[in-house]
Amino acid sequence: MTQMLYITKAAQQYLAELLKKQNTNTHIRLSVTNPGTLHAQCNLHYYTPKQNDSYNYLKIQFNQFAIYLEKIIAPFIQNTQIDIITDDLRTQITIQSPNLTNSIDNPSDNINKKITNNSSLTDRIKYVITQQINPQLAMHGGSVSLIKVNTDGMAILQFHGGCNGCSMALYTIKEGIEKTLKKFFPELKGVIDSTSHQRGKHSFY
Repeated sequence: MTQMLYITKAAQQYLAELLKKQNTNTHIRLSVTNPGTLHAQCNLHYYTPKQNDSYNYLKIQFNQFAIYLEKIIAPFIQNTQIDIITDDLRTQITIQSPNLTNSIDNPSDNINKKITNNSSLTDRIKYVITQQINPQLAMHGGSVSLIKVNTDGMAILQFHGGCNGCSMALYTIKEGIEKTLKKFFPELKGVIDSTSHQRGKHSFY
């Protein structure tokens, strides 16, 4: 049991029995589609850990298996509970996740709940990236982080995961991320992608 994720004993046993039928070292991945919206959903998948998982994934260990989830969706699955319902016909997994649809409906108001007027521009940008931008990139298995704001007023960013090497990265940063950040912070002159892109199987497009 963790504050983030709780799985009942019955559900743990059920998942453990399913995993016995899979290849060795198979665990469970928890993913979220459309996080921070009314259409958000949690899903469970079979998952084989990869060597570099510690960079993008959280690992939550239970007695007989582990749950893996991307770090950037962690705020949305706080206090999530996984259980099972059994009737005469079937056993069904249930997921209750009260924070799944949390979002920034009014950006300025919500930022001020956690970021004060005295917060640095860097901290405020990082907050918007975490709350507004990365939940969307998470649907493509990626994320972005702020390296710094340079003296010319440009935000230096770096892509991770599925966004690294993605053929749509330039479009994403110019038409999506830059417009979003300049909407929140008109003092920004623009954004620069500092990623050393390496296209591979991890790239979304």
